Amino acid sequence: MLDHVGFQCADLAKSAAFYDAVLAPLGGSRLMDFKVAIGYGTEHANFWIGEFNEGEGFRESHIAFAAATRAQVDGFHQAAVAAGAEVLHEPRVHEEYHEHYYGAFVRDPDGNNVEAVCHRPE
Repeated sequence: MLDHVGFQCADLAKSAAFYDAVLAPLGGSRLMDFKVAIGYGTEHANFWIGEFNEGEGFRESHIAFAAATRAQVDGFHQAAVAAGAEVLHEPRVHEEYHEHYYGAFVRDPDGNNVEAVCHRPE
């Protein structure tokens, strides 16, 4: 139901490299780049990162990107590890959510909890 969501980043270039890598296995890519804000998506830019320019301090955010297959979740995880991300949860079925919830959780360069999830049984 979300139209778009955005995170402010301490180092926009570092975050852009991270999201370029981890969204590719999910079919996402950089669709818009305004140099101070970058939009990602598959058909329209529904995930944005931008320069840290308002507010103080850090509050962790969580976002889960939809994966069509479990292999895409695995690809997201592999790309995140290659990008140096802290792994919060390796790819696995999280039955506490539901019997087919296959997800992987990592931290982005700013410390946000970023997930890829597939809700299909295979």
